[in-house]
Amino acid sequence: MSDWIQGCNGIDRSLRARWRTASLAAGWPFPSDWGVRAVDRVCRAVVLDDDLDEPLGRLGAARAEAGVGLAEALLDVAALHAVRGGADGLVSPDPDAVPARVLRPVALGWAEVQAEYVAGSEVRDPLTGLTTPPYLRTRLHEVYRAARAAGRPAEERYELVTVSVGIPPDTGGYPLMMAMVLVADVLRDVFDAGETAALLRPDTAAVLGRSDPGMAERCERVRRQARERIAGDPGLAPVGPVRVHRDRLPDDHAAACSLLGSLD
Repeated sequence: MSDWIQGCNGIDRSLRARWRTASLAAGWPFPSDWGVRAVDRVCRAVVLDDDLDEPLGRLGAARAEAGVGLAEALLDVAALHAVRGGADGLVSPDPDAVPARVLRPVALGWAEVQAEYVAGSEVRDPLTGLTTPPYLRTRLHEVYRAARAAGRPAEERYELVTVSVGIPPDTGGYPLMMAMVLVADVLRDVFDAGETAALLRPDTAAVLGRSDPGMAERCERVRRQARERIAGDPGLAPVGPVRVHRDRLPDDHAAACSLLGSLD
């Protein structure tokens, strides 16, 4: 990147101020959040003629963590590119004028953070903390593959436990949401040995667990504890009853996924 920063040696600390001014003039929407630590690292690398890959990657990650869009992050780097030579006065940041090898680490740093956010949001329901239906289907696929490798049908070893709550049709959404938060807490307490618990629908959760003599007792604990916790909150009075149902896994993964859509 030495050709991109050619002539930058000897730039004084005004680089940071000129960069910020150019970025804000170009439409940077978060003036109070512009000056993150990664900005100083980039300025230092420019002044010292150091490699910019790591500092720019950290800048992209910092922008993503702050909720800044990729377009804004790249325009910000274009502002740095526009003032890199020490020019005074107005500049016109243009991302298309910045070498791709400069934009690339920013974009990669930004994308890595976003990928983590997306992965997290796809795996967990943000309210209850239970896994999502796509994750449960993935776990089912793994269970069937492992069963084939072991030569023992999955339906002999696993079952699905469904927990649902009733609610009058004219009741608002808040009581149901809070009731399912309580149900999720109960499921985590009772099924704490590596079982997968997922939120299938707003009023229904499911647990993929091993079939064993203790399953019936655990299901009764879930029903009793969920009922008691919901009944203990006067604001959730319209919610109930709590229903717990057990289903053996069908013969194959496709049938199991179809079963998920019919459980209530």
